[in-house]
Amino acid sequence: MTSPALLPVHRMSAEIAAGRLSPVDIVEDCLARTAKLEPKLQAYVSVWDKDARAAAEAADKAIKSGHRVGPLHGIPIAVKDLVEVEGKIALGGTAAWKNRVATRTATLYRKLIAAGMGVLGKTHTVEFAYGGWGTNQKLGTPRNPWDAAVHRTPGGSSSGSGVAVAARMAPW
Repeated sequence: MTSPALLPVHRMSAEIAAGRLSPVDIVEDCLARTAKLEPKLQAYVSVWDKDARAAAEAADKAIKSGHRVGPLHGIPIAVKDLVEVEGKIALGGTAAWKNRVATRTATLYRKLIAAGMGVLGKTHTVEFAYGGWGTNQKLGTPRNPWDAAVHRTPGGSSSGSGVAVAARMAPW
């Protein structure tokens, strides 16, 4: 089988359901790609490798024991740094919030977790997600992975997420 991180999400889901692919293998492949590519691409603000591995192991056990909660169960995801997770830093793309710990968890995040997804980490955004170019002069601008020779804008306030998916550091 090809590298799990290179599969489209619908194939990942089908392979997990058929017992031919483990969420652990997908997460490990995504984390290995991230370790290799992140220093150059700067898609992530933070990588939650321990959390992602724990979620993948839990999903794998649940699925193997017949408790698959749906087609996204075991699929890892990267979330934009605007999404608050209680107890985690939520930068929102601004250096002014470098020590801001979220006191609540966003409904979006709760729904992703309820669907069985595991989170690989948080991705760069422009300051307060207010901008269309994807550049962030204070916290760093992700690099477009399709042309490493020239620093091209990755576009939009979800620039880090777009780079992570395009480079297959995260399937979604």
